[in-house]
Amino acid sequence: MAAEIAHLATAARNAVAAKEWPRVSAIAMEIIRRAPADAEGSFLMGLVEKAARRSEAAARLFQQALSKDDQRYDAAVELANQYLALNRYGEARELLDRYCDRLQESSLYLDMAGHGYFLMGHYEQAWPLYEQANRLQPGVEKFQAHLASCAVYLGKIDAAKSTYRKLLKRHPRHQQFHHELSQLDRARDDRHIKQMLKALKKSDPKPANNIYLYYALGKEYEDLGRWADAFRYYRKGGDAVKTVADYNVADDVEIMDKIIETCTAAWLQDKPATRQTAKTPIFVVGLPRTGTTLTDRILSSHSLVQSAGESQLLQMVLRDGSRAGNQIGITTAQIEAAAERDPASIAKAYVDAVAHRLGDEPYFVEKLPENVLYLGFVAKAWPNAKMVHLRRHPMDACFALYKQSYFRFAYSLDDLARYYLAYDRLSRHWRAVLGSRMVELNYEDLVSDQEAETRRLLQKLGLEFEEACLRFDQNVAPVATASSVQVRERVHTRSVQKWKKFERQLQPLREQLEQGGVTI
Repeated sequence: MAAEIAHLATAARNAVAAKEWPRVSAIAMEIIRRAPADAEGSFLMGLVEKAARRSEAAARLFQQALSKDDQRYDAAVELANQYLALNRYGEARELLDRYCDRLQESSLYLDMAGHGYFLMGHYEQAWPLYEQANRLQPGVEKFQAHLASCAVYLGKIDAAKSTYRKLLKRHPRHQQFHHELSQLDRARDDRHIKQMLKALKKSDPKPANNIYLYYALGKEYEDLGRWADAFRYYRKGGDAVKTVADYNVADDVEIMDKIIETCTAAWLQDKPATRQTAKTPIFVVGLPRTGTTLTDRILSSHSLVQSAGESQLLQMVLRDGSRAGNQIGITTAQIEAAAERDPASIAKAYVDAVAHRLGDEPYFVEKLPENVLYLGFVAKAWPNAKMVHLRRHPMDACFALYKQSYFRFAYSLDDLARYYLAYDRLSRHWRAVLGSRMVELNYEDLVSDQEAETRRLLQKLGLEFEEACLRFDQNVAPVATASSVQVRERVHTRSVQKWKKFERQLQPLREQLEQGGVTI
């Protein structure tokens, strides 16, 4: 019987490699019929459900496999992977912690476990697993790319550069690798630009297929002070994304206006939560690229403060408890539904979800910039929460967004202007209804007089000043944001008034902002 099961299992694994899922399912059912106590049948059926993106069913089957044979590290890692898809982070972390020492000879599951840690923000735990996967199977592109991404977040910039250069030797036209390499340092000559232009010349002529190269070229031309060339490629990148993006800025504007309409002063005072959570969250918010990561690094250098990084957990809690749909993002209906919920339940659900990231420090920073949308919910759910709102010169803030490939509202100057004006209305609303509970911090002030602004910020948050907060560049904790390279430098003012280098090209944006009442 054992030989027959082994033969069936081999046939199933060949079918898995070929992605012949009906055949995998048929063989798995035969194994279950012949040997119901064997873990292999349940495991294979779990792979079938995973391929179909049915995470709950896949999780049940991988759990069955583990219950039949608790030595099956492959089932444990697959189960952790499904827990992540189901937002069950604590259970995923517990499984990976329990099984990761058993993975030393499986490059596939070392990499998968490493990626599980990576997705949860536990980059120090991911790194040795990625390293071991690459030792076992050197030259596997996926394994190397994962190692390089993790290296960036851990501040191992030289290792990341080396890995991306090795990858580009084998794949000289790989646009994402070029883009990632361009972000790791300031260009000092045009050698990499020439390589990227060569790759662009040989690429598909459709602009939508060259987005990574456009943004990378723009960045390196900007490093060299070739302002017109830089903006030309930034525009090419944004225009290319717009041709394929399913996005309407009016949807985001409608959400911000709904939040203003819903989260009023009267609503905030109506049955707020009164119980404090065991740990005090500090929500650092604002537009992306306005100094939120810098502020997070300063605060988390304090002995009483830990960074929980960026997470989508607050939005997830507000959305998932609304009973108004469960798609990515948030809707006006979900905002209305969340406003009717018990605020204490929102705080508890968020703290439970983020707990796997936390240590012993009494304070922690959640620095997802987009949480600026949800400050009303934060204020109502946490009597002890701190809120820090970063502000930056409107044109510098907008240009910093426009030249990145990450932000859906910033691919055109028109969308960006409309989004910024809605954000500005929301900011003024929070200033009016939250008052002193929201600490505002200007990016320009912070980088021009770091010590004075740091002292003021800590005092506003009820924290004693510590010298370590001025030496945030020595903070070895991981950074998982678009600023992961820059924040390992000392404070500088290179980005202040950078928009003036592109004043002519940005004139339409300036006019729209000024017409909307924004002072430039």
